[in-house]
Amino acid sequence: MQWFPNILTSIFLFAAHQASAQELKVLTSFPQDLADAYVAMWQHREPETEISILNKNTVAGINEILRGNDRGFDLFWASSPEAFELLSRNGSFVDDAVCGENGPRATEPFALSSVGWARRTDSTLFMPAEWNDLLRPIYRDKIAMARPARSGTTHMLVEQLLLVRGWDDGWAYLLELAGNLSTLTARSYGVPDGLANARFEIGLTIDFLAQSQRDVLDFRYGRPIVLVPAQVGILKGGLASDKACDFVHMLLSRDGQLALLSPEISRIPYNASVRAEVETQLPDGIAEALRLSWLDYDAAITSDRYWAVNTLFDLLLTEVLVERRNFWRRYYELEQEVAQNDLRDVRALLSTIPISEEESIAATLSINASERSLAGIGTLDTTVIVEWRGRVTRLMHQIDVALRYLEQQAPQ
Repeated sequence: MQWFPNILTSIFLFAAHQASAQELKVLTSFPQDLADAYVAMWQHREPETEISILNKNTVAGINEILRGNDRGFDLFWASSPEAFELLSRNGSFVDDAVCGENGPRATEPFALSSVGWARRTDSTLFMPAEWNDLLRPIYRDKIAMARPARSGTTHMLVEQLLLVRGWDDGWAYLLELAGNLSTLTARSYGVPDGLANARFEIGLTIDFLAQSQRDVLDFRYGRPIVLVPAQVGILKGGLASDKACDFVHMLLSRDGQLALLSPEISRIPYNASVRAEVETQLPDGIAEALRLSWLDYDAAITSDRYWAVNTLFDLLLTEVLVERRNFWRRYYELEQEVAQNDLRDVRALLSTIPISEEESIAATLSINASERSLAGIGTLDTTVIVEWRGRVTRLMHQIDVALRYLEQQAPQ
């Protein structure tokens, strides 16, 4: 009877692939409010076609598709530029001609976003004016952000810092920021929700998540404002590609673009003519950012190191947040006791990442080629993580020894 479960599995998969072509299946990382608005618009236009939405975080969504899209999703809909770059490299989207000569392409940008920070509207805490303000002592234990491994928007935030500042200086900033972090949330939605519920004072987040709660949250863009397109893509393995084309057309239509401005969505339309029409409704700084030639978000580079950046963040911050936060507390106390020259080496250790950008890219490309997954569960993933964790552990020990030496030398 060992064959029986295998037969049941085969029947289940066969049935899934025989689902009605009148059902449109969408895999997305977007919050429910955004999805609900477009489901309602779709049902008004196509009442005979059922639409089902499955929400997954970005990494889980990418993995679902990389493993073969066995559940037959027709559309992938997300903010992460790396997701679309990685899936395009994998050949996960249909041919651009699928929607016809005048139809949308297989992947299309439909909205713009950028990152920054938020606080409650009733907060008396000084609103940071720039990224470096977040390192100030007044924010110790008051800042929250999500783990980039669980949030495509936070991964984008981390990568913006790495792109603007460079690999070493970008990580140095994040490692110093750890001294002011109170928590790392499991999902990107946890940041605005935690702010609204007064669990912390400042939250690093993306514009639309904060501005959809503008009645209770103030949001400020980090400069430079790097605008990144959210996208939608028609997947291979879906059974309703014609309906998928219709859905993308709806998103790109004037009505679909204007719907982005509704308070529960609060996104920036991608269509330039629609943006010009509603320029006075756009958030402060966005119109200026659109006119300036600032840094472009390089999805090719960030995709080459996607797995490594998520993994390194967890090794360097998530797993050792309490210890790292305590190291910075001890360092700040020593600033009052010893000469700055004596602290220089300790600060360098506190701000050092022991893995180079070249290593991170090589590891990510090897894992992508061998595992067909970004979940970090394969043999190669485990080997790399163990080796990198060992380097971090040794570095943390060096920091502790250096701090203890200076503490012993400090005046009593």
